[in-house]
Amino acid sequence: MITRIPVEGVGFKAYEVLVGKDLLKDAAGYISPFLKIRRVFIVTDANVAPLHLAPLEAQLTAAGITAQHLIVEAGEQTKSWEGLKTVTDAFVSAGLDRKDIVLALGGGVVGDLTGFACAVYMRGIDFIQIPTTVLAQVDSSVGGKTAIDHPQGKNLIGAFHQPRLVLCDLDVLTTLPAREVRCGYAEIIKYGLLGDRDFFDWLEANDAGVLALEPEAIRHAVARSVEMKAQIVAQDAREGGARALLNLGHTFGHALEAEVGFGDLLLHGEAVAVGMAQAFRYSAATGACAAGDANRAIAAIRHAGLPTAMSDIYWKDGRNSPFDPERLLVHMGHDKKAEGGTLTFVLVEGIGKAFVAKKVNRQSIHDFLVRDGAHFQEA
Repeated sequence: MITRIPVEGVGFKAYEVLVGKDLLKDAAGYISPFLKIRRVFIVTDANVAPLHLAPLEAQLTAAGITAQHLIVEAGEQTKSWEGLKTVTDAFVSAGLDRKDIVLALGGGVVGDLTGFACAVYMRGIDFIQIPTTVLAQVDSSVGGKTAIDHPQGKNLIGAFHQPRLVLCDLDVLTTLPAREVRCGYAEIIKYGLLGDRDFFDWLEANDAGVLALEPEAIRHAVARSVEMKAQIVAQDAREGGARALLNLGHTFGHALEAEVGFGDLLLHGEAVAVGMAQAFRYSAATGACAAGDANRAIAAIRHAGLPTAMSDIYWKDGRNSPFDPERLLVHMGHDKKAEGGTLTFVLVEGIGKAFVAKKVNRQSIHDFLVRDGAHFQEA
């Protein structure tokens, strides 16, 4: 069964997200209607290429579609100016023009980098997302946010550039390490925490099935997540209002990622997991959220095997935190939601009730980070 989820909004062409099994085996059939000329350019990474590139190219060739490719280094460090140059140089060398279409075959790094390259190359060429991780399927491949990182902050340089199609093949997820599946689950549970308590309840009861990639559990989890994101994007395509809710946990989490250097030490989903737990703890500490809801949310994140505190993060030499609150606040000041030097956070009134809090008191965040780090290091 294939679930088709439309993504519509003001200022971009509507497109579909397809969620199901065996989509990659018939990718040529899904892609062909979008081709103006019978060729594509594939961007993938060194982890995905050995698993999925050759079968995809063989299938495209059999359908009479010429395929060229670029394999980039795997990892967050590829989302950089150098990575962008590598991709756009490859586009120039391949002679791509505005009639061409690019396939982003990979996780969130490949999707973000490729999408941004397509946004700026010749002022915009079409691309199709073929996300190969849980996180990319439920989050980064949908909605048109594309970017590279800056040493001072994550995704600071980017553009809104919507794909023409998103193919979420659930079969490819079976090649993922367990850690990557857990990272994707962080973004799945985020949807329940920010706006759908019934979905959160379902995840509490079915997290083991989702994490084990049981067919019906993972299908429902991915499809519901995409549906929620599509609904929010339809209201706010360019993150001027409701879409900011999708950043639950991200202001805290991005600061942690920036501090450790955007690498394998702390993956994005893990950082978001800690950030969501911090958002609930801070909301409870300020009286916005009942302590019972905060404890329940944090327990559900932890039950999935995800970190929930700064003391769960270890440096390469084996030391765990503390993180310096002042340094984290500097990173938070570079967050895209910050306005006029003030801090903006997505906080919660309870499970399924997130809200955007602007002009959050800097000292209150500093004091919270001090308490949060100290408490959990002692625990």
